[in-house]
Order: sequence, then C-alpha cells, then structure tokens
Amino acid sequence: MSSAPTHNTAPTQFVEVDGVRFAYRRFGNPAGTPIVLLQHFMGNLDNYDPAITDALALGREVILTDNAGVGLSTGKAPESVAEMARDAASLIDALGLEQVDLFGFSMGGYVAQQLTVDRPDLVRRLILVGTGPRGGDGMGQLNPDVAPLFGKVYDPQDLMWLPIFFTPSESSQAAGRRFLERVRARTEDRDLPVSEATVNAHLVAARAWGTAERGSFDYLKEIPQPALVVNGSNDIVVATVNSYILQQNLPNAELILFPDSNHGSHFQYYESFIEYVTNFIDR
Repeated sequence: MSSAPTHNTAPTQFVEVDGVRFAYRRFGNPAGTPIVLLQHFMGNLDNYDPAITDALALGREVILTDNAGVGLSTGKAPESVAEMARDAASLIDALGLEQVDLFGFSMGGYVAQQLTVDRPDLVRRLILVGTGPRGGDGMGQLNPDVAPLFGKVYDPQDLMWLPIFFTPSESSQAAGRRFLERVRARTEDRDLPVSEATVNAHLVAARAWGTAERGSFDYLKEIPQPALVVNGSNDIVVATVNSYILQQNLPNAELILFPDSNHGSHFQYYESFIEYVTNFIDR
C-alpha cells in the first residue's frame, strides 16, 4: 500500500465553477474540520510551507488553494477583495465542504475576513497571519522602501522572500533560508508563477482594501467566530499595529506576536506556530 499523500506528494487537482478551473491540493486526516489556506500576494500552491501544512494534516484535511487567475487556476484575477472572496467561496462549495476553518496569510487574510462576513455559516474558526483590517494603518499602499522588494530580480527568484518575510538579523535570515529549502523540496507537479496581469489586479484590490474610510473597522464586529491573529514584531508589509487593530475589534480574537520577526513570522517560528494553531483549532 502506498503511503497517504503529503504536502510534497499530493497531486494538483482541479474543479470548475462558472468557467473558472480552480487548482488545489488536498491531503490529510479527514476526521476533523477541514482547513482551507488562502495565499499571499504573488504566492501560489508552491509557496505554502510543508512544515506547517504536514503538521496540520495530522488532525484534519488541508486544502491548499490558488484563487482565480493565480498559478494553474484559470480565469481573470479580480480587482477587489470582495470578488476574490466570492471566488474562494465558490471553490470551497465546489469541493462539497459545508464548514471549514480558514487560514489566511497577508492578502489571503483580507479574503478570509471578507468571506467570513459574506458566508458566516461556512466558517468555523479563523487564523489571520501577517494581515490587517480594511482601511488599516498604512495599508493603502506599500511603504516606498518595501514596494521595490516585490519587483527585484533574483537568481533564483524565490530569494525575494528573504527580505520580505524575514528580518535582517542573522538568525531570521537563516530561518528564511531553511524555509526556502522546504518550499523547494517538491520537485514534480509544481505550480505556475503568478502572472503580471494577476499581480496588477491584486495590487488594485489591495489598495482598495487598505484605503481608510469612516467606519472602516465596523465590519469586524460582524465576525463572531473565534480568531487567532498572528504576526511578527516588525512586519514591513502589513504593519504589526494592524494585528492589534484586528484583535481589538474582532469580538473573539487572540493575538500572538513573535520576536525578531517580519511578515513571515510563522515560517520562522513554525514549530511554535503549529502548537498555537493546533491548540486553537482543536478546541
């Protein structure tokens, strides 16, 4: 008998909804509530961390997703978080999942929040990592010192994530290099890079989400689900203060901040992160 699929062996599968062919990978223990992962800006199926997903898969099914227009998923990437949330919900519905836990990282956290507001019966618990609320502090545009990091050319290109996800400290950069080794380990059936058209569409969506308006945080009161908010001590992409804002405005939220860490704190402290998350979702 062959062993059960893991992060690195689960096949890329597809499901079609309204002309969009969504790519996803699904593996793990079907005993618990499935957990659906929603990816960050410029990320695809290959940017999820196997150290995290394989650990989560011990107690539940893990579903890794590419939203519309991302990687191997077809369709046109929308220019609003609301449309991205509708697409994510369409994928979840097409997989026959009646209730899920949502794990949203960065832009995926925007989508997770919106999806929970739109479809509250679908979501049991929320894990929001390196993300922020609609109209959050400094979220209308990337810091001018940070924005160029997303367009810089590297060889190999995934080295771009070292300054974006990790602090300049020696220990954080070493953790970043170990993270890259983990995400490179899958050698077959890999995803396609995110296209320039999708990057541009998601930039529009992110700017709109981040633009502050009167009552920007009011929607958070409509999310009663237990939420775990996680970030680094100095997130240069979505400023750490936005994690405080989420925790203060969500009715049932816990907050964890990791030391000497940046946007990808959960990759740096993955063992502690897994412990916190599994405790949270197993309650």
